[in-house]
Amino acid sequence: MSRAGAIDDTGRIFTVADETGAMNVGARYAQALFDLAVETGVLDAVEADLRALASMHRQSADLRKLIASPAFSAADKAAGLAAIAARARFADTTRKFLGLLAANGRLAAIAAIITAFAALCARRRGRVAAQVTTAVAMSDAQSRAIGEALRSALGQDPQIEARIDPAILGGIKVRVGSRLYDASLKSKLDSLKFALKRA
Repeated sequence: MSRAGAIDDTGRIFTVADETGAMNVGARYAQALFDLAVETGVLDAVEADLRALASMHRQSADLRKLIASPAFSAADKAAGLAAIAARARFADTTRKFLGLLAANGRLAAIAAIITAFAALCARRRGRVAAQVTTAVAMSDAQSRAIGEALRSALGQDPQIEARIDPAILGGIKVRVGSRLYDASLKSKLDSLKFALKRA
């Protein structure tokens, strides 16, 4: 098993095991970052940084190309992300983590890492992370209604990440962890659609 490392703010080595196993790449890196952020007291800052990065990733075709294209070297990708992180004033832990991902060739997993990190943060707060994708932007009232429907369906307070995708069928798609609530869970989706309509 090989290990890749970077230095955190306190001078300690931040390592991620580069192994194949039950945990996927996104979950492993997210857990390593989460543990470090909790230990060093920067969880809220890192969470906010990753939320901002996720928004940038969705909105910027150039950023998606930088991350995904093999035409850019690891050094190019690291430099590009460092510039973005500096402009956005990301925490040092977030900046170093992004550099580590670039150096290890793991930037393709950034979306999975952000999703897994959000789930860990939600669990720490006694909530469940839910990614809600709708065909159009939800109003505040619709967001509240969706939250109530999810709370009822899941039995826990949801921490909702809202996304917009005009191409989705049925107007709404809900992902909780690795589970996608789709036609196989039609009754739950129907209640969510009803919540959207009545809000």
